[in-house]
Amino acid sequence: MAEPVHGVLFDKDGTLFDFAKTWNAWAEVTLMSLAEEDRSRATELGTLIGFDLEACAFDPTSEVIAGTPEDIARMLLPGLPGRTLDNIEFEVNTKAATAPQAEAVPLGPLIDQLRALDLKIGVATNDAESPARAHLASVGHEQSFDFIAGYDSGFGGKPGPGMCLGFAEAMRLDPDHVVMVGDSTHDLLAGRAAGMRRVGVLTGMAGQAELTPYATVILPDIGHLPDWIRAESATTA
Repeated sequence: MAEPVHGVLFDKDGTLFDFAKTWNAWAEVTLMSLAEEDRSRATELGTLIGFDLEACAFDPTSEVIAGTPEDIARMLLPGLPGRTLDNIEFEVNTKAATAPQAEAVPLGPLIDQLRALDLKIGVATNDAESPARAHLASVGHEQSFDFIAGYDSGFGGKPGPGMCLGFAEAMRLDPDHVVMVGDSTHDLLAGRAAGMRRVGVLTGMAGQAELTPYATVILPDIGHLPDWIRAESATTA
C-alpha cells in the first residue's frame, strides 16, 4: 500500500516551465553577449554547450539541460580566455534572471488544486535560487510555493538528494510522503536517493524511454498530477 502524499517538490525548467521556450532564447542572448555580439564567435561558444545558434536549439544530450550555472560556466571557460569561471557564472545567472518564461500548464489553477488537497509544495532547481525566484515572480507565483531552492541554496545540486531532503525537513514531512516531479533523470535520481516517489513529465528534453527506469509514473505534463495524487491517496484509504 502506498503512503499518502503530503508534499510535492517540482523541478523548474522543463517541468513548471517549457524548457525550449525559455532556455533557447536565453542561450542566444547569453552567447552573443559573451562573444561581444560577434555571431561567428557565439556560434563557436554554442558548440561548447551543445547549442546550435543557427537553429536556436539545444542538442538533447547537452549537459546544460540538467546542469547548474557553474557547470555551464565551466563548459564555456575554454572558449573565453581572459574570463574567470566566477565572471562567466555571474553573466550566466544575470541573463538567466531575465529569460522569458512559458508555463508548461497554467500554474494558477494547478496550484489551487494542490492546495485543495492540503499539500505542501516546493521547487528544487539546478538553476541558482535568485533567478529561480525571479522566474516564479515573473508569472506571479514566487509566494505560491512553501520552499524554493537552487543549486546555491546550501543543499547541493541534483542528482544529489540534498534539496529533496531539505524540503522534507523544512515541511516536517517524511520523504516517503513526498513526490518529486521532474523532466530529467537528474530530478528522478535525486528523488529516488531521498526515498521519494518520482513523477516524470514529458515537457522537457527527455523522452519516456529515458525517464521510465527512474520514475514511479510518467505523465504527459504536471496538469495530470492532481488526478494521479488523488488516485494514490485512494489506495491508502
